[in-house]
Amino acid sequence: MIDPQIYQYFVLPLIIFFARICDVSLGTMRILFVSRGKKNIAPFLGFFELFIWIAVINEIFKNADSSSLICYFAYAGGYAAGNFIGMNIEERLAIGSQLIKVFSSKDVSALQKTLNEAGFGTTIVDGDGSAGKVKILYLVISRKTADQAKKMLADFDPLIFYVIEDVRLVKSGIFPPSKHDKHFHNFFWRSRPGK
Repeated sequence: MIDPQIYQYFVLPLIIFFARICDVSLGTMRILFVSRGKKNIAPFLGFFELFIWIAVINEIFKNADSSSLICYFAYAGGYAAGNFIGMNIEERLAIGSQLIKVFSSKDVSALQKTLNEAGFGTTIVDGDGSAGKVKILYLVISRKTADQAKKMLADFDPLIFYVIEDVRLVKSGIFPPSKHDKHFHNFFWRSRPGK
């Protein structure tokens, strides 16, 4: 049996801190999933987020006494850490699509060819910039392939100007297969019975 004072001053604040990390991480991910149009996942994350939050609040009120200040700090610290951890988890999952708009006064046909050969779909349009005529190259990518696309842009021109925006919904299009897609494809064909 844990000593009540040890529980109130050490164990309870740690429980609150780590529980808040969990529920705020889930909440951060839920908001990011909703903003990326992943509406099927968000309700499940919301359920567990609120369940953990209610459990934590209940423990704080049950043990509201001189240890309350420590619990409040643990609560606030867990909230801050949960935001940071939730954003990092979502960044590693890299779910969704992005639109890259490339603006260049140079001829970008070589860049377009390189991107197309790598499996990226591209569109070029003419534009008028503050310094004259420009080419605008549009590129919709999976977030999992963002680093690959950015490296190809930097290889073409280290000073190239581009803007990246999150895209809520993509229908059809040309995308290079991700590592996950390649593994799935290899597994499928390897396990398919021969004729």
